[in-house]
Amino acid sequence: MQLAMIGLGRMGINMARRLIKGGHEVVGYNRTREKTEQLVQEGATGAFSIPEVVEKLRSPRIVWLMLPAGQVIDEHLDRFKEILSPGDMVIDGGNTYYRDDIRRADLLSDKDIRFMDVGVSGGIWGLEKGYCLMAGGKKNIFTYLEPVFQTLAPEEGYLLCGDVGAGHYVKMVHNAIEYGMMQAYGEGFDILNASPYADTLVFADVAHLWNQGSVVRSWLLELAERAFQKNERLSDIKGQIEDSGGGRWTLEQAIDAGVSVPVIALSLMRRFESQARDSFSNKVVAALRREFGGHETMSVDKKRGD
Repeated sequence: MQLAMIGLGRMGINMARRLIKGGHEVVGYNRTREKTEQLVQEGATGAFSIPEVVEKLRSPRIVWLMLPAGQVIDEHLDRFKEILSPGDMVIDGGNTYYRDDIRRADLLSDKDIRFMDVGVSGGIWGLEKGYCLMAGGKKNIFTYLEPVFQTLAPEEGYLLCGDVGAGHYVKMVHNAIEYGMMQAYGEGFDILNASPYADTLVFADVAHLWNQGSVVRSWLLELAERAFQKNERLSDIKGQIEDSGGGRWTLEQAIDAGVSVPVIALSLMRRFESQARDSFSNKVVAALRREFGGHETMSVDKKRGD
């Protein structure tokens, strides 16, 4: 299939690469030319303006947005709405609040432009391993786009979760669960770090051990092992953890629904606390976010680092 990838950051450019390797035609666009030119060298068609994106797509056009949540998506959709045609399709693959999906789908429906929301998980490893895709929208649009989903995802790695908004709702809860899991690992290693055995324990070995048949084994522990191999006590980073939105939105939904979510709530509070307190457990969570998503960490000299 042919589609445009709008936004060639860490996720967008690797998704475009996976699609190209899977035989799809990708039109790449980024606000800065360098990323687009880089992707052109890898087999994409480059576009250097939004009108050029539309010109280079065949009808029905497919436009996949991989942009930061918020106003920037509205700005792009306003521009695309003016020049796309009835029957064209827009997919929002960013970490968007599900209520914004519903509003945007209604906005585009005035011109009979189809909309899907797709929560994407996989981080910087998705190019190699594939992306977990949580989709929201109409069944017929999902079916039409299924060849794209099949290429991006590992086997059984994509699902139509419901109507518009459902994909990002499921991804929101996924991210909140991630908060709690990482917080538990962080606190566990914090206890080990304060234990009488801290001088003899090798944390990378402990993380590796726990992945050999234990009930707490996971990919996150594999990433913890990698992080500890790079720096055993994570002394190169500060334990400051960004609140990226998913935990906050999930907590709001839980409050509205009257659902008790103490682990998620406390994990979110710890992220707020991390801005003032550099604990070892916070370092572990920051290191895990760096390993799976390439998220920036604050180095010990207070300069941003990869």
